[in-house]
Amino acid sequence: MAKRGKRYVDSLKLYDRDAVYQPHEAMGIVKKLATAKFDETVEVHMRLNIDPRKAEEQIRDAIVMPAGLGTEVRILVFAEGDAAHIAREAGADIIADDELIARIADEGWTEFDVAIAVPDMMRKIGRLGRVLGPRNLMPSPKSGTLVPPEDIPRVISEARAGRVEFRNDRTGNIHVPIGKASFSEENLMLNFRALMDAIRRDRPPTVKGQFIKKLVVKPTMGPGVKVDPFAALALEAVE
Repeated sequence: MAKRGKRYVDSLKLYDRDAVYQPHEAMGIVKKLATAKFDETVEVHMRLNIDPRKAEEQIRDAIVMPAGLGTEVRILVFAEGDAAHIAREAGADIIADDELIARIADEGWTEFDVAIAVPDMMRKIGRLGRVLGPRNLMPSPKSGTLVPPEDIPRVISEARAGRVEFRNDRTGNIHVPIGKASFSEENLMLNFRALMDAIRRDRPPTVKGQFIKKLVVKPTMGPGVKVDPFAALALEAVE
């Protein structure tokens, strides 16, 4: 086991690591656990009762966090001609030309947080899947990032407002940021409820029994706090 720093060890004295907490209690604890010298991200990690090998049980979705994410987002758009003009006017940080597409393919350059594309560009960027796919940056209809030109402003606006994509990994786990440690407990809960709304909707009909096997919330540099998955799924939907 890796040796932990004094700050991490001291944080373990603030709560019972073996206990399972109600969602609102967990948000209060996780704020106390964020003792780094920067504003730590609050992350939700969950293990789902799914078989990741089955296509029908794959989880992939995107939501806009009601309270935002508290981070600046660098947006890249794959577009040409009029679509590129629309993206530029809508505030895209980067318009990817052929040279940049080649750089992504050959050098693995990914200094951006969100990638959006128009359908006409798929003939050029299809080969980027091996680079962008593992980083969850490949535009696709399912994630809402492969859109016609007229939808580019909306998708950019959502990304700025706190849009986050998530998908299960090969072990059936999902990892999602829900804000910053500087957020109030109420805003963390607002984003957490939005995530739970999406998870409820995404439950595959083939899954039987308990859907969330384990649920943890933690700051970037701190330990995890166990959350009651039944209580989390029972939270009222975000209006």
